[in-house]
Formats: sequence, structure tokens, C-alpha cells
Amino acid sequence: MTNIRIVTDSTADIPLAVRESLNIEMVPLKINFGEEQYLDAVTLQSEDFYTKLTSSSHFPTTSTPSPGEFLNFYQSLLEEPGTEVISIHLASVLSGTYRTAELAASMLEGDQVGRVHVIDSCSASYGIGALVVAAAEAARAGKSVDEILKLIETMRAQYYIYFLVDTLEFLQKGGRIGKASALFGSLLNIKPILSLDRAGEVTVIDKVRGNKKAIARILELLAADLSDKTIRTLHIAHANNLEGAEGLREAIVQRFAVEHVEYITLGPVIGAHAGPGTIAAFVGTV
Repeated sequence: MTNIRIVTDSTADIPLAVRESLNIEMVPLKINFGEEQYLDAVTLQSEDFYTKLTSSSHFPTTSTPSPGEFLNFYQSLLEEPGTEVISIHLASVLSGTYRTAELAASMLEGDQVGRVHVIDSCSASYGIGALVVAAAEAARAGKSVDEILKLIETMRAQYYIYFLVDTLEFLQKGGRIGKASALFGSLLNIKPILSLDRAGEVTVIDKVRGNKKAIARILELLAADLSDKTIRTLHIAHANNLEGAEGLREAIVQRFAVEHVEYITLGPVIGAHAGPGTIAAFVGTV
């Protein structure tokens, strides 16, 4: 019987307890404050990151793991006979992490060749995390590699993400949006409603004035997305803004039928690009 192991990277923002319970391997990205370098979710946790973000004179930058780091993970997992690896990563349009993992898989030799399946999540944060957790649960239930890959594809097509940021400065400095968009968002309390398109690119869905109107607009967008579907999983994520997250959760559960709700803290790498105060809804219907 094939032993299927699931690998992801730290931008999936999966809580440690969940990773441990499902035997999920995590390869950390790196986050830098000037000359200081940390491993995302390993040597720098979310709470310490947001404290450092407000006190440091350096704007945080991020970097991907090396091919060698991925290769070491894969080789150690594949030492066990009959093991195959499904490795699910941050959208390739946002980071080189996916391509680095692909490169590492191509460097495998001997009987380890072809036993690693690298997947572009076309998403970020718990948009990745939901796929990874579902894949790990399916592997534990005895599903085959092909069945798990099909599940990932199905979930990816029926998953919806909306997020609000306090400032567009972080997305602009990280190169995820243009300077003009960032300037516009800082004027007149305009709240851009952001999402990820099917490739994982950050897109501005709408612009409204004020947080309450922004949340009301998210409810309208979700109503159009969902039609009469039930929300199977709702993960509310935040970047050091639990109060805002609670408001978003309350609005969604009052409007829609929701089977399962959890809070997620955006990790250091995602927080470095989204910025403090961000809130997000990750909505799964499968």
C-alpha cells in the first residue's frame, strides 16, 4: 500500500497543532528585517512578528527556501519504501516557491524519481491550507494519489477568498500591486476589497468607503458566488486584528448557512505582504 505524505510551505498558515495531528511537513520561507533573518513560523511566530513590525526601522522582506532545502525534505520522506509525496505551495504568480519545489523534485535520483507531485495551489494563506488539510485527511483515509489530486482540483475551483487591508502600502512595497492603486486606497477611507483570481494573482474586486460598507459588499459577492450552496468551511484570518475578524465572522454566519468556522492568524510572510490589520474570509463549499 502506498504511503502518501503531504508537504507544504509556511505560507499555508496552518496551525502547528493541525500540522502535527495530520503529519503534514512544512518547509519554511524566510523573513528578513534588515540583516536579521528568521524562518517563518519556526524561529519567528505571528505574535512576535507583528510586534517587531511596529518597532523595527526595517521594512520586512521575504525569500523562498532553496532547492536544496526542498530536496532534503523530499529525500528524507522518500527513504521509506512505497512513499509518494504531494507537495502543495504558494501560487506561482506570487512567489518562486512552487518553481523551486519543482526544481528540487527534478533533482531526485534513482528510485525516488517521479514520486513527488508538486502542486501550484494558485492561492495563498489558508487558500493553500484548506487544500493541504483536505489532502492530508484524504491520505489518512486511504485515498490514492490520483484521487487526492482530483480533490485538490475540485476544491480549488469552488473556493472563495476576500480580504480587506488597513493599508495597501505593504502590497505595493512587496510588488503585488501598483503605486497608483496604493495611493488611491489611502484616500478618503476607501477600502479596496481584494481577492485572488484563479491563478492566485491579487485583484481589486471593488472599492467602497468604510469598513462596514466593505463587509456588506463582501456578503453580496459571496451571495453571488455561492448561490444556494452551503459553506462547508469558513476560515476567518487576521493580521493582529481579532476584533475585525470577529466582525467579519459574525456578518457571514448571520447571512449564510455555515457548517464549520475557525480563526486563523496570518503568518509572518503573508503578514509582511498584506500588512497589519488585514482580515480575510476563506470560504470552502466542498
